[in-house]
Amino acid sequence: MDTSTLILIGLVTVVLIPWSLWKWSDHRKNKLGQTLHRDIAALGDDVVPISLHPEVKLETCIGSGACTRACPEHEVLMLVDGHAKLVNPLSCVGHGECLRACPVGAISLVFGTATRGVELPRVNTNFETSQQGIYIVGELGGMGLIRNAIEQGRQAAMAIIKAGRRSVVADYDAIVVGAGPAGISASLALISHGMRIQIVEQGLYGGTIRHYPRAKIVMSGNLDFPGYGKVRRQTMSKEDLVELWDDIRERMQFPVREGEKIERIAKTDAGWAVSSAGWNSTAPNVILALGRRGAPRELGIPGEELNKVHYRVIEPEPFADKHVLIIGGGNAAADCAIALADAGASKSISISYRKQEFMRMRLSVRQRLMTLIEGGQVNAYLGTEPVSIAETTVTLKGNKGEFALVNDAVIVQIGGTLPNDLLRSVGIELVEKFAEA
Repeated sequence: MDTSTLILIGLVTVVLIPWSLWKWSDHRKNKLGQTLHRDIAALGDDVVPISLHPEVKLETCIGSGACTRACPEHEVLMLVDGHAKLVNPLSCVGHGECLRACPVGAISLVFGTATRGVELPRVNTNFETSQQGIYIVGELGGMGLIRNAIEQGRQAAMAIIKAGRRSVVADYDAIVVGAGPAGISASLALISHGMRIQIVEQGLYGGTIRHYPRAKIVMSGNLDFPGYGKVRRQTMSKEDLVELWDDIRERMQFPVREGEKIERIAKTDAGWAVSSAGWNSTAPNVILALGRRGAPRELGIPGEELNKVHYRVIEPEPFADKHVLIIGGGNAAADCAIALADAGASKSISISYRKQEFMRMRLSVRQRLMTLIEGGQVNAYLGTEPVSIAETTVTLKGNKGEFALVNDAVIVQIGGTLPNDLLRSVGIELVEKFAEA
């Protein structure tokens, strides 16, 4: 065999090997996408994203893959049989990068599904509701992404400042309900323009992020806060963000009331009266920067009042040397199981979910949880529901009847109750949004 033939064979090999690997990877991704899309379709109306998410017009999609590469979550859209398809809608937090990346306009951002809508407050371009002076920003308005919530908070605050609504008879110029990303951003903008404000938070300052498991990556990219400056980070963990919130609070001397769940908002001569069980103040402007969880949803079973039942996990240490049962099948439940397994201090970790498969979670979270289950670090009781809780046991019910687990602690992660009743009591208009809208 002469030299030219050897060179030709070498060149062909150099080309074919990477091409073969690429085709194998592409085939593998396509099969995974088919499986995920089939699983989500099988769940039907049980999967309704609460935030903006992409809808792909298959007749327009050319399968370029630009949307899948642009998605920062990397697991919402996948190419399946030559077209982009929504394979994990619950992972979407409304980035909108897929919409901007699509070269043929095949993607639109929608709420809900074609058959089941999501009830959201009607707001204008400044996030003001049908009640003048009341604004809704962040997750309650359908935007789950931290960066979006921060921008909405800033925009709502600037609308208040531009409107010039202040009152000499009210306690404050504005009351901000919720001390998460949207509330913190709005408060910064208001304070930087000399507004008298009060921040009210039903839990701890920082919002639900403080309840995330340790070391959880919560966002990526840079942030820009009015009156505070730019924060440049490639990625931010829960601890990074909490540290940032605390620094903002200390530097800006935020007036925060923690542990105040707002139960009533009523119109008065001074503007709006905002009340909790033990606190009441007035302001002409109110920014509702609440999450959609509201109060944690309860199981409604005997024994739930026991001290061993928890609805949030901040750190794994309290669950050391205990038999722990987590109830739920979403990202929050999986995150708890993963955090406890990584800590390695619990006697046992179990998870109970009413469905036969874990489908209501991000792909990466699901894969990590399944690895722990296959490795014996987490026990999965699929197709089961809790019946009762006792001091040393929990009774579950499955297809084969009831059975008891030895148990020292129960963690309930089944979502929360929406604050829609509060919104209706104020007269805020709610609309049901469908994917077709």
